[in-house]
Amino acid sequence: MHVLIAFDKFKDCLTAREACAIVAAALREKHPAWTLDPCPLTDGGEGFCEILTTAASGLLEKFTVTGPRGAPVEAPIGFVPLEKIPPAARRLLAIENFDDRIAVIEMASASGLALLPEVFRDPWQTTSLGTGQLIRLAAERGASAILLGVGGSATHDLGLGALHALGLEFLSANGASLPPPTPAQWPQISRLTGKFSPALPPIRIACDVTNPLLGPCGAATVYGPQKGLRPADLPRLEQATSRLARLLATHGGCPDSLLKIPGTGAAGGIAFGLMAAARAEIVAGFSLVSAWLDLEARFARADLIITGEGRFDASSLSGKAPGAIAARAAALGKPAHVFAGSIALPSPRECHLLGDTPLSARGLFSHEITAPGAPLADALRDAPANLAAAVRAAF
Repeated sequence: MHVLIAFDKFKDCLTAREACAIVAAALREKHPAWTLDPCPLTDGGEGFCEILTTAASGLLEKFTVTGPRGAPVEAPIGFVPLEKIPPAARRLLAIENFDDRIAVIEMASASGLALLPEVFRDPWQTTSLGTGQLIRLAAERGASAILLGVGGSATHDLGLGALHALGLEFLSANGASLPPPTPAQWPQISRLTGKFSPALPPIRIACDVTNPLLGPCGAATVYGPQKGLRPADLPRLEQATSRLARLLATHGGCPDSLLKIPGTGAAGGIAFGLMAAARAEIVAGFSLVSAWLDLEARFARADLIITGEGRFDASSLSGKAPGAIAARAAALGKPAHVFAGSIALPSPRECHLLGDTPLSARGLFSHEITAPGAPLADALRDAPANLAAAVRAAF
């Protein structure tokens, strides 16, 4: 039996790599003759840099940069030789003609929500400056291209903090220079100036989010609440975002129509900011990760597929990695098991994402590892033991 073990993180308790290791250890206890293929997954958030860099035999280096509320944090950059990246991934990145190595950066490690206790989560006060510092450090160390994962951000600053680290300046009405602004300081900004270094390499943003910058599906409306935005503040933040975005588009020589492009609302608008000012391009996140990790070949070898994450629900089947793993297993007719802290199976109407027949009929089996009614704190603390026990029981 050849088993593909492909997990995403269990938020706030297990990394993707830890989840894969726990499942592999539990399977070895019961079935020592099975061949196991652990494959940690990433959606562009926590673990993006380490997982992709390790998979391509790259080098991880850590740097001290500015965190989302100004305190220093330690964050990695992965430097990956271009020849170690699978050809399909290079094609998606459109970097086949670049020399030497690329840098892999995750926004979550420098400007991530997980870096802040809940009491300090406030999109008016958070900055992406540290992410820009990582980009600048990668450029200074000779990266020929930069791949940025933008999941898990704490910010809604249009990437202005990151752009300041790369050379963008902010001026008040009387021409005074302003420090890198959080949205709370946006009213002081009258115009933008500054240029980026010619040495700044091309930037690719790994992202599966399709939200535009503004509107009912925009960055503030959809993602602001989880970053600490109070409902009463939404109209003010939306208006301020619109004004600064248009200033940025004018400075970058881009049409206002850029605001409506799917994906520009990712990570508090950093995708928009980097596209407008640094000509960054968005690439489909899971498609890239799948090609980078050579998932199709691993699927072909597998007799059984095991996946999971902290919560598996309808949203998992709309772009998240475990949902994509389950859907691909169903398409190939291979049995798949999903393990998650909590599971809300999709309705029959939503099941079209895995085909027209019921999930169980397509070989997808779900396992909720947390006891009903367990307090969240207990569920997080016991997740490693619960996951191992659920796997042993299932197999």
